Amino acid sequence: MTQTSPDGLRPFLAMDILKRAKVLEGQGRTICHLEVGEPGQPPAPRVLEAVARALPQPQGYTNAKGLTALREALARYYADQHRVAVDPEMILATMGSSAGFILTFHTAFQPGARIAITRPGYPAYINTLIGLGFDYAEIPVRAENNWHLTGADIEAAYREQPFEGLLFASPANPTGAAVDRAQLAVIVATCARLGVQFISDEIYHGLDYRGPSVSALELTGDAVVINSFSKYYCMTGWRIGWMVLPQRLIRRAEILQQNLFISAPTLSQIAATVALGERDYAEEQKASYARNRVLLAEGLRGLGFDLAEAGDGAFYAYAGISRFSNDSLAFCETMLDQAGVAATPGVDFDRVGGDGYVRFSFAGRRQTVEEALERLQGFLGTGRSF
Repeated sequence: MTQTSPDGLRPFLAMDILKRAKVLEGQGRTICHLEVGEPGQPPAPRVLEAVARALPQPQGYTNAKGLTALREALARYYADQHRVAVDPEMILATMGSSAGFILTFHTAFQPGARIAITRPGYPAYINTLIGLGFDYAEIPVRAENNWHLTGADIEAAYREQPFEGLLFASPANPTGAAVDRAQLAVIVATCARLGVQFISDEIYHGLDYRGPSVSALELTGDAVVINSFSKYYCMTGWRIGWMVLPQRLIRRAEILQQNLFISAPTLSQIAATVALGERDYAEEQKASYARNRVLLAEGLRGLGFDLAEAGDGAFYAYAGISRFSNDSLAFCETMLDQAGVAATPGVDFDRVGGDGYVRFSFAGRRQTVEEALERLQGFLGTGRSF
């Protein structure tokens, strides 16, 4: 399952596990899906109502940057949530955060540039960089520091292998680690001092459990910010996100958008515009994740997984499996086949030390988490080795 191409491109194992889980479901099995970061609820009812009203109308291309109404709504979002004034002309609607990464790399850097990311980190970072012909550097973060990135970590990595950009997520996937305002300010200042372009992945914003999410835009006007409606607004399959760029980069990003994607999907932009006004609904979903977070963390610790504390944000538990296995992929494959519990092997997020970890998502329903823990109790109680 982990075939690696000569240039280092690897499968996205979370999706491979999902594919295998769907095959088993097709055979009549019931699977507890804890492998992908996908909310268990649909978008807010008013979002669906708006789409139903719009659907009979012709759905042509929009402005490459996106609907004016959406970009203006996003500008209001930054004013309300972050007390930051953002010009709607500096906002670009994208086909999910994935398109945002592609546009950012090609907009802000020359071909072959090296971009730093944390390890463990979202696997698509590396695979996208490789697939587009860029280089990458990894900055290790550690469990004993609650997976938090520091300015000292950045400087040490830069001295060892200089890089032109830093792509950083808070809250992070897979660990759920989130930095506070002071910590983010140090990271931003360190990048500025080193001449490193800072890219802030904020797709899990809103899903902080310790306090309000802090946007890089509160601290600097030179960051590239990438966000998405997938997680907080329960809109994964709608493939809609956005970017905020500095003045010096926005025109190039717009030109690339025109040529690579034309525009984000029109119906999804309509849905997203309405979703921004449905934060009460989103907060209800967040409250369910918060309950699942505690339930899963306590349950995993009770079963023998290594998990010092629940993550600061997002909806993942990145749990050590040292008592059970030193091969996270084999562990996850066996757990899926024999227990019907789907989770993602740590090697998806960390090619160096990920064999000792598994990521569980608690974005689904509480019943799914409870059933998964019950199945794991029987699965791990058999004394088998993996």
